[in-house]
Amino acid sequence: MENIVETAVKLASATIKSESSFAVRCHRVGKHPYSSLDVCKEVGKQVLKRLEDRNLRVNLKNPQFTLNIEVRDENAYIFSENLKGAGGFPLGSQSKVVCLLSGGIDSAVACWLVMKRGCPIIPIYLDNAPLTDETTTAKALEVAKKLFEWSIGFPRKVYIVPHGKNLETFVKDAPRKLTCILCKRMMYRIAERIAEKEKAEGIVTGEAIGEQASQTLTNLKVLDEASLKIPVHRPLLGFDKTETTELARKIGTFEISTQKAKSCSAAPTKPSTKAKLEIIKKAEENFDMERMVEESVKAAKIVTV
Repeated sequence: MENIVETAVKLASATIKSESSFAVRCHRVGKHPYSSLDVCKEVGKQVLKRLEDRNLRVNLKNPQFTLNIEVRDENAYIFSENLKGAGGFPLGSQSKVVCLLSGGIDSAVACWLVMKRGCPIIPIYLDNAPLTDETTTAKALEVAKKLFEWSIGFPRKVYIVPHGKNLETFVKDAPRKLTCILCKRMMYRIAERIAEKEKAEGIVTGEAIGEQASQTLTNLKVLDEASLKIPVHRPLLGFDKTETTELARKIGTFEISTQKAKSCSAAPTKPSTKAKLEIIKKAEENFDMERMVEESVKAAKIVTV
């Protein structure tokens, strides 16, 4: 008790201004020869006595300053300020997941939301070069670096997977309007393979209903069929762009995600919004999908940021 009182008075002296009101709050865990109320009374009494020249007063309902005391077994923690954290679960309390990270606003926020629920992430960036350039890769890695600021002590690795050759093949030998669907289904297959390698239990994407032509519910259903072993999770499914942008600003990725970078030149002018699975599968019969996945995963680079 003596140590608690002495430390609390020092904190009060450093934080409570003259002519102010204050309160003392105490919570205890463990067995002690005093109660929480005893701590509050003694600390309050000594603060009033030793800081008598400041003309302080006690106000338990609406104090201007609060001395908080947490007594846990043999330790006591004394503080005067509460800072709001991200909330959620401690990182690592849930299974790890792989995340399709483009470097844009949506995918970064989706990554952060699953981290908030305790899932360590392994970002996967699909490099569409030469249909994009190095600025898109650099942006994605900067976004990943910012996300990893929320996961101190966990691995900071990113998979960079060459995907431009696959995309060029689809553009050349498949109906143009199906390009985005075929591209994303290939992304899912690659992510599934990496998830199995990393023993991850989910694939996270930044897709939201109707946000893009490929993200209608009909198309999302077709995309899901490409990953049969690992489930796909979409934290942003019901978000609108304003909500996603607000979160991006909060977590520090917005400024990076909105930097200029070359967009993918393979996107069709009239993409399919209601793709049919049987038509997509028929189109995929023209390609050796398994070989394309194998070559992509084999050529992947792991970068630490």
